[in-house]
Amino acid sequence: MNATINLENKHFPVLLNELISIISPLYGGTFIDCTFGQGGYSEKILENKQNNIIALDRDKDVLNSTSKLQKKYDKRFKFYNLKFSQLDQIKLNNHKIKGIIFDLGYSFNQIKNSKKGLSFSDKGKLNMRMGINDFSANEIISNMDENNLSRVFKVFGDEKYSKKIAKKIVEKRKDKIIKTEDLVQIIDDIKKYQKTKIHNSTKVFQALRILVNKEISELINGLINSFNLIPTGGIIAVVSFHSIEDRIVKFFFKHYSEQRNSSRYLPETEIPEKCFKLINKKPILPGLSEIKKNPPSRSAKLRYGIKTNDKCDFSEFREKFKNLINIENLR
Repeated sequence: MNATINLENKHFPVLLNELISIISPLYGGTFIDCTFGQGGYSEKILENKQNNIIALDRDKDVLNSTSKLQKKYDKRFKFYNLKFSQLDQIKLNNHKIKGIIFDLGYSFNQIKNSKKGLSFSDKGKLNMRMGINDFSANEIISNMDENNLSRVFKVFGDEKYSKKIAKKIVEKRKDKIIKTEDLVQIIDDIKKYQKTKIHNSTKVFQALRILVNKEISELINGLINSFNLIPTGGIIAVVSFHSIEDRIVKFFFKHYSEQRNSSRYLPETEIPEKCFKLINKKPILPGLSEIKKNPPSRSAKLRYGIKTNDKCDFSEFREKFKNLINIENLR
């Protein structure tokens, strides 16, 4: 699901006003934009002269947008071509970090870039790499065995027909390299009598994109790194777009904002302290006016937490989603 839409070359970051209302009380320092994209969040924050931005993005295609902000805001803006799991590699120098922001969606420009192969309407070799990748969707479709393909489609895409699609892919690839249009046709043939509100290929494409870009481990490591980087009192805010992302983000904030291991048999000194304070326990959703202007925003959820403790043991967090990470490491 894409986080932004471009109508007549205009860029609309999702839940922008809601995000700004959350972080604006902390203005007067540096904010980290972990998914720069087209720079909608970064530019809005930089409009306040008290603020600085450190931005990250794994996609080198954003460099045109970053150069514009660099020229306009000079030393108040710094960009790194990194994944947000590499957050710990940035140089903070004397920056006082007030907030860290994640927008987990894809921009309209990325979807429409045929070289990335994220759209069902693209033709040619399967790709789906967003930058700093080890492999492409073509390598997965061409080499992964039938059982693992089915598992990826089922778990990452919640695809009902995962087994049938995987079987047909393995049959077809014996005779030819499966391109984007071929994969779409395979799925359409299997689902030809099914009536759905979404495109037939949506779930399989989502599953491949998650696998190729290692979106699960990226998110988990990015969230943990953000906690380690931000000082107490700082805000971590995340906009997610599909159920797997939101489940991870929800657990991260909810689990570590509750009093854990409250057994009466444990000494009080051994009970872990809360790591976050939550102002909103439920996600913030886009309003009807935003959804009307930007329909893809309808699936967006904004969650955030205020850091309350310098140390936090995230072993339970990693264990909770170990199965997803194991699937992400399939080849």
